[in-house]
Amino acid sequence: MSNNLIRKPISRRAHALEASLIREVAEVGMTMDDVVPLWFGEGAWPTSPQIVEAAIASLQAGRHNYQPNNGTVGLRDAICSYSNNLYGCELTRSQVTVTPSGMQGLMLAAEMLVTPEDRVVAIEPSWPNIIGAFKAMGADVVTQNLRPVDGRWALDLDALIDALTPDTTVFVVNSPNNPTGWTMSTQEQKTVLDHCRKHGIWIVSDDVYTRLYRHGTAAPSFLSIATAEDRLLSVNSFSKCWSMTGWRLGWVVAPPELEAKFGQLTEFNTSCTTSFVQDAGIVALQKCEGEIAELNTKIRRGFEITSYHLKRFSRVNFIEPDGAFYCFFQVDGLDNSYDAALQIMREAKVGLAPGIAFGGPGEGYLRLCYAQPEEVLHQAFDQLSTYLS
Repeated sequence: MSNNLIRKPISRRAHALEASLIREVAEVGMTMDDVVPLWFGEGAWPTSPQIVEAAIASLQAGRHNYQPNNGTVGLRDAICSYSNNLYGCELTRSQVTVTPSGMQGLMLAAEMLVTPEDRVVAIEPSWPNIIGAFKAMGADVVTQNLRPVDGRWALDLDALIDALTPDTTVFVVNSPNNPTGWTMSTQEQKTVLDHCRKHGIWIVSDDVYTRLYRHGTAAPSFLSIATAEDRLLSVNSFSKCWSMTGWRLGWVVAPPELEAKFGQLTEFNTSCTTSFVQDAGIVALQKCEGEIAELNTKIRRGFEITSYHLKRFSRVNFIEPDGAFYCFFQVDGLDNSYDAALQIMREAKVGLAPGIAFGGPGEGYLRLCYAQPEEVLHQAFDQLSTYLS
């Protein structure tokens, strides 16, 4: 009998996974010459020398071995101090698990909370990997859409509360939001937290862009209003505001009774996070507050340039983001954003993310990451002008 006839198929969950359309566009663009790459959520500036030097010193000191599943004591304590100072909370080490990236933190959260066919409510438009992690665990994902209201992105809070039914297992939210920059207010968070407490619903909050907030030092966080006993998982990352995308370092804050289980899940996924990268993370948290302020200054300037150029085109509509570093803009007449992104890349040599990648409500939009030097953005819009006109 042929091996092909007796070989079992891959799992239904693996088969059902969909490729990231952002990645598909980028993979094509990476084979082309002279494309201005604005597709990924990645700033153009390198990691702080202080952080790099800490990693080098750690390697030279022989920190080459396995580490605790939940992370080193030093980094977990540093995360507690950083979070407590920023959010006014009272985290303890038992609430923190270090992860090799924020994405791994989201995946661990999904593995921890979801069994197949569990109901999960999420916000769209949204970075596809967030919802994808829960779909990979077999969740039945129901979405609530952000929508433009009076020139701002807004969430219909009443509709969200109605969607968070007693049989809902998890509510997933990313705030500040990728791609729109929408940010959940403290009052909205309180309303959602109270409702989820009443019905025993878990909240998974992707807080990766909390420090990239245009109206203060940090965006509102559930950590400021929750207790250690609340069913809250806060997922964070060093990638964005410390310019450490390639380092793959993040963390999860969870109720202390999940500490051992997070350690076990980490064991079966990655065993542990790299030692010298964790040492670099301690320096990032303790010594690089100034670098975060500098990055926010740069991305504010990036938005000013992006806004100036986009307002020149009558076909383009966009809403000013409250956080993150993206402009999610709508183009009149655009009904297939994936094909449009490929066309723009071929003809204008600018790489943008297609709006459809962020869910159905994103169709008709394109996402541009403006965490770039001024000259790069000016060049990109010079090349985009023919298409956008």
